[in-house]
Amino acid sequence: MEFKDPMGELLSSLEQIVLSRDTIKVAPALQAQPEIVPEPQRLRELTGMKIDEFARVMGVTVSSVKKWETSQSKPSATARKLMQLLHANPRLGQQLLE
Repeated sequence: MEFKDPMGELLSSLEQIVLSRDTIKVAPALQAQPEIVPEPQRLRELTGMKIDEFARVMGVTVSSVKKWETSQSKPSATARKLMQLLHANPRLGQQLLE
């Protein structure tokens, strides 16, 4: 039986949703610079989320977000991918909170 990573599948599905909404505008930007991830604090401010909301959307603790924002630690690859999706569609964060 093949094991499937549920978080990976969720992020893949979210990516398809985000990219299908505005393929012409969003997809080339992500393809041209796939490793570009905005700073966590900047992204959080762009999305209009409080630190606790951002932590909930990212699936981490407030402490983890604070560490990212002060460069004491770096987000995981999964978190960076979700941050790319949030950057491509800032409203996604609010949708995930609902």
